[in-house]
Amino acid sequence: TVKVTVDGNQIGIYSLNENMTKDIITGEKGENLNQLIIKDGKAYMETATCPDGICVNHNPIFRDGESIVCLPNGVVVTIIKSDDDLDVVI
Repeated sequence: TVKVTVDGNQIGIYSLNENMTKDIITGEKGENLNQLIIKDGKAYMETATCPDGICVNHNPIFRDGESIVCLPNGVVVTIIKSDDDLDVVI
């Protein structure tokens, strides 16, 4: 499961099992944009209006606890374990 927060406020929870594109708009006037892609069980930042682009250059994430952070835009994308996830495979 992918949890998205902006400035510490949760704005969405998305499944890694469903391919999607999510535009994350931030800033007082909606001037900042991060584009999150969830594809093939991984999440990554496709584009961002931040000046450094560190979040765009981050490797895709898919393991519990991994995060992508865009500090200038206040966006944090984190993989969290959902109730549907398995603890053990026998």
